[in-house]
Amino acid sequence: MVSVLILAAAGAAVAVLLLALRLWVVLHSRVLEPRQSLSLLVVAGSGGHTTEILRLLEHLSNAYSPRHYIIADTDEMSAHKINSFERNRADRDPSTMFPEYFIHRIPRSREVQQSWLSTVLTTLYSMWLSFPLTHRVKPDLVLCNGPGTCVPVCISALLLGILGIKKVIIVYVESICRVEHLSLSGKILFHLSDYFIVQWPALKEKYPKSVYLGRIV
Repeated sequence: MVSVLILAAAGAAVAVLLLALRLWVVLHSRVLEPRQSLSLLVVAGSGGHTTEILRLLEHLSNAYSPRHYIIADTDEMSAHKINSFERNRADRDPSTMFPEYFIHRIPRSREVQQSWLSTVLTTLYSMWLSFPLTHRVKPDLVLCNGPGTCVPVCISALLLGILGIKKVIIVYVESICRVEHLSLSGKILFHLSDYFIVQWPALKEKYPKSVYLGRIV
């Protein structure tokens, strides 16, 4: 009996070690094969988050296509802004007469004034639904800037790499409003993203591994 328990413990330790090794490989692998287009998954949030992320997308070429947007299931304002942004983009560029973009919805990770205890449950539920979506889309790159919805999406994208399905590059751009302290999403994804971009020098000093490009939105 004791020998069985020892073997089981050893097997579990090896499994954990292999999982940790796989996670390390995924987090330190940033190579993308050259291609004409990149499938982009954008996580939009209510209010200023969506406005900032759309400003950032204005500077991206049509090579980032198709564009998949993920918003909270109750966020109608972001859906309106995204549709308006894509229509205006198509009007400015005749070559994008039929823009290829899609809007997907998942439950919010956390509502305003929601307790932290229940937030854990709603985040797990959101991740449970976001993984099949991320698996179906299989983006080349995930771009986000801080809404709570981005945490389960980024973890789902990371799981694609851990499971050997596809390496997804995760780019996190901290909101321009964050001058000296990271947002909660930023504190979590600082350790999981491939590129973590800040817009203020004070944050670059606190987090040397971040990328400081000045104000980009």
